[in-house]
Amino acid sequence: MDTSVIGPVTVMESFINQFGKHSAAIHGILVSCILLCAALGSLFAGRLADRLGRPKAMAFGAGVFTVGVILEAAAVKLSMFAVGRVIEGLGYGLYFSTQTVYICEISPPKARGPLTSGPQFMTCMALVVGYFISYGTVNIPGSLSWRLPFIIIILMAILYLVINLFILPESPRWLIRHRDYRAAEKVWDALEVKQEDREADDPITIPSQSNPAGEEKKQKTNFRSLWTRDVRKQTFLAVFLLGFLQLCGIDAVLYYAPLLFQQAGLQSQEASFLASGVSAIVIVATSIPATLLADKWGRRTSTLVGGVGLTTLMILIGSLYAGRAVFPTHGAGRWVVIVSIYLYCIVQATTWGISIKVWAPEIQPQHTRAQAISLGYGANWVCNFFVAFVCPILLDKSVPSAYFLFGGCTAAATIVSFFYMVETKGKSLAEIERAFKTRIPIASSAIPMARLAHADHEVKAA
Repeated sequence: MDTSVIGPVTVMESFINQFGKHSAAIHGILVSCILLCAALGSLFAGRLADRLGRPKAMAFGAGVFTVGVILEAAAVKLSMFAVGRVIEGLGYGLYFSTQTVYICEISPPKARGPLTSGPQFMTCMALVVGYFISYGTVNIPGSLSWRLPFIIIILMAILYLVINLFILPESPRWLIRHRDYRAAEKVWDALEVKQEDREADDPITIPSQSNPAGEEKKQKTNFRSLWTRDVRKQTFLAVFLLGFLQLCGIDAVLYYAPLLFQQAGLQSQEASFLASGVSAIVIVATSIPATLLADKWGRRTSTLVGGVGLTTLMILIGSLYAGRAVFPTHGAGRWVVIVSIYLYCIVQATTWGISIKVWAPEIQPQHTRAQAISLGYGANWVCNFFVAFVCPILLDKSVPSAYFLFGGCTAAATIVSFFYMVETKGKSLAEIERAFKTRIPIASSAIPMARLAHADHEVKAA
């Protein structure tokens, strides 16, 4: 919701009257500083989640986030508002990547796609709420017009904190890693996960002469262990794809949608806000089937098709501006740009917004998942900061260059995905981990997996 609020709020007349008008560079820093701080917070999120547990770590991050938003809502000077965004960003980084890991860990294989992509759908819902709250408050007299959206975010953040602290169960995989097997079984029972799904995803260790009980050795994780030979490929792919997920330009569209629509010809503030809200509604409408079908389309296919579509749309818009075919008051060019922005939102929300966010955590081994994904989201937010900072500057100096930059980055990520992305839909986390370790294609690992599960049954029975 903050993503859809901050862009419209910072161009409201009441906000400008309160803090003054600033350059495009200052505007970019004010909007995007939360992202760089989120990247910093994310570096500590994995270790915090491994130590405190997933829900407690998320609650702590939400508490920090809430303090930051309170400062923004109460700001009387621009410096106070900026400090609030810095603190909010730190909290955001502390909870968001852990949330993705948590959902991945509590989900059975056949439902992991829709469940892990659930936050993406809720993000789209919040975008709609944020845009239309901004549209509804823009004409309120005084500073309440820009403060009210932040007050609503405060209430949502407090609710999120309470749910994490008092309602959500701990991740069973975190409990297993800390050898609290009885508590893990109780959580699996509460989540109503089938026994075979628990066994398929739990770490399996076959008895040997050196390890007759078949007990799994607990592995300590630090930054260096993310780059050991057996896991560095998964770590790199998560960091690379989560970073380029932002370099495709989606948050430039979400943050600066009013500005993009104004440049395309919708001159009034109300019209550009309304168009931004409609784009969010389109994203939500298309996210519903995309979320439900996340495990039917497949991660690899969705990423490749989406990459081609996003690249084409970015190059098309950039070419129209470069060819001076977009006029603010007349001509078909501006309508092609507006429609292309809507299509871009649809393609991103139904492909990359789901497939990459699901694929990145599920390919990580259990002992590195939290810290690898926190590093991946750190890269995501650094790239997001770059996009949010540079976008208003490029749009001010050379409109086509912004679209060509995002199109080129999307093309590069699509090529890497074509060569290195493997299909993981419907596979257990243990099966995916074993496929990366043995270099055996995931589809070929079903028989060995069954044998290992059978051996695990015998170990448990003994």
